[in-house]
Amino acid sequence: MAEAVPPLSVRRVLIIKLSALGDVVQALGPMAAIRQYHPNAHITVLTTRPYDELLTMSGYVDDVWLDERPKWYQFRKVQELRNRLRNGGFDVVYDLQTSDRSSYYFRFFPSSNKPLWSGIARGGSHSHANPHRNLLHTIERQAEQLRDAGISPTPFPDLSWVTADTARLGLDRPFVLLVPGGAPHRPGKRWPATYYAALARQLASRGVQPALLGTNAEYEILSQISIACPEAINLCGKTDIVDMAVLGRAALAAVGNDTGPMHILAISGCPSVVLYSHESDPALCAQRGPAVEILRRQWLVEVSIEDVLGALMTVAGELPEPTGGSSA
Repeated sequence: MAEAVPPLSVRRVLIIKLSALGDVVQALGPMAAIRQYHPNAHITVLTTRPYDELLTMSGYVDDVWLDERPKWYQFRKVQELRNRLRNGGFDVVYDLQTSDRSSYYFRFFPSSNKPLWSGIARGGSHSHANPHRNLLHTIERQAEQLRDAGISPTPFPDLSWVTADTARLGLDRPFVLLVPGGAPHRPGKRWPATYYAALARQLASRGVQPALLGTNAEYEILSQISIACPEAINLCGKTDIVDMAVLGRAALAAVGNDTGPMHILAISGCPSVVLYSHESDPALCAQRGPAVEILRRQWLVEVSIEDVLGALMTVAGELPEPTGGSSA
């Protein structure tokens, strides 16, 4: 194993974390560890546009560079990125993306002047060589990678520093956040919208305000639920990453599919119920937080409203009794 990366002689650090939402949020702990390990270094993170505001706000980095992830045939853009990285004067690179793309960036640096490199790029000085690394949960995998570079411990990701004015959203307490969306190309990861609608009516009947989170790409799903439960507040397209972190701190609880926003809510401290099908493995990617309940079935249609209400009471405590209003 290589010697630890020297903490004090390093002047310029590059962190690579391009995407996706859940992975970026779970990388906040490693970023905090890198910041603590290199207190006097200038730290740059290479990421993509959706995470600019969050990482700028974090205080873990001094600069945020945006990667357009050019196609390899876009020679001019690839060359511009290569030159920018080469001219960055980086002493060490912590590749927290560890993808084929980010590993290829190692080749952008001349062989005579390569920075120290923590990741999986062939030839890197501090390779995370555990052959079973892909069987580890993201949080444990990145902590082990940093430990191999001499950085330990790695704290749990923290979002307590996030600030946003969410008063404009018109939410009254108590409210429960519902996250019915997810990757459109993987419908098997979504609990049926009709089930979310029934759950929303159950919550409304108990005096709890359902709040629907999602992007404009999930407009139809959220509209279907809000039509079935007029008491629900539809926040489609109205929230960003920092909004969700603040809402998570204020919510009674959250229920959602295995999707990025649920990582934000769980880490923010929101009691969370996350629904898993056979299409994803919580051992590798489960949401982590102080109060998270994972419900997993082969097919999500097998998860009943009663299952979810029971899990909600486990993580958030007793819900108010129905008052005779909306119901499932």
